[in-house]
Amino acid sequence: MLFIETDSPPPFYQEQLTDAKRKQLDEWFIGQRTQRYYLKRFEQFDKQGYLSPKWHWAAFFITFPWLLYRKRYMDAIVYSVAGWSFIQLNVALILVAFEFLAMSYIPDVYQMATRIGIAAMIWLFWSFMVARWTDAYYYRMARREIADAINDHPRDEAAQKSHLKREGGVSLFGLGLGFGFFAFALLVIKVQFLPIVAKPKENEVLFNAYDIAKNAQNRVALIYQQTGRCPVSLPLNTEDQQVRMHIDTQAAGVAETDCAVIATIQNAKFPIRYLNNQTLVFYHLPNSDDWGCTSSLNKKQAPKSCLSE
Repeated sequence: MLFIETDSPPPFYQEQLTDAKRKQLDEWFIGQRTQRYYLKRFEQFDKQGYLSPKWHWAAFFITFPWLLYRKRYMDAIVYSVAGWSFIQLNVALILVAFEFLAMSYIPDVYQMATRIGIAAMIWLFWSFMVARWTDAYYYRMARREIADAINDHPRDEAAQKSHLKREGGVSLFGLGLGFGFFAFALLVIKVQFLPIVAKPKENEVLFNAYDIAKNAQNRVALIYQQTGRCPVSLPLNTEDQQVRMHIDTQAAGVAETDCAVIATIQNAKFPIRYLNNQTLVFYHLPNSDDWGCTSSLNKKQAPKSCLSE
């Protein structure tokens, strides 16, 4: 799509056709969907005598589904294999070079955003280039199919029409297949790859929450032992904004307690937003010096000491 001839006249142009006949053949190939738009573009290329870049919004946002929608099945496969591989190769090469040359100058907090921004800029540049040449590409496909129809059926107009309608027009099935592929890709990312990124972040947040809550519990336990009372008004300040602490004489999920230290996870960002509002509870067992632990986290996430037997 990006390597289209810009010679004059355009490739596969049939000079012997009248304007009316050429328009009729174009209409058969384009079909009813967006016919006026493409007829206008085709006429512009015919008059100027060469191909030139135009802007195509659908190709910018959804190139792969658009190719399937316009029945360019083989081109869609080539685009998905060669095009996406080309993008990934460029992303990898540029990121590796940036890591060695400039990443050390970027603060740690902005490094991941910088990597994502570089990849997004490369992807947007590729989408921009594709969108500029999509109309010229589709014009070339139309002229090629029209040339084939005329060469194969020089005097059979019905056969020409059948050929162009078969090779051109649109396919709602293809459009659905394109979006279905995207949905499948997103599902794979969510199920297979997102947990790989999320797990280290999850472990870090849970470790910090447990460490903060345990230190607070040790402090509260000492005060309780000295005074015999639960210090519910004791301020538990923490620099970690992802853990909210408070003390209460009762706690959700605990049948009997007269003092509990409750740590609530908050401000967890994507991809671990599911940790928000999860709790770790250290609670005092009445009539004893023992403390127990419970959590709203599942068995895989909760610390072993907070799992009920």
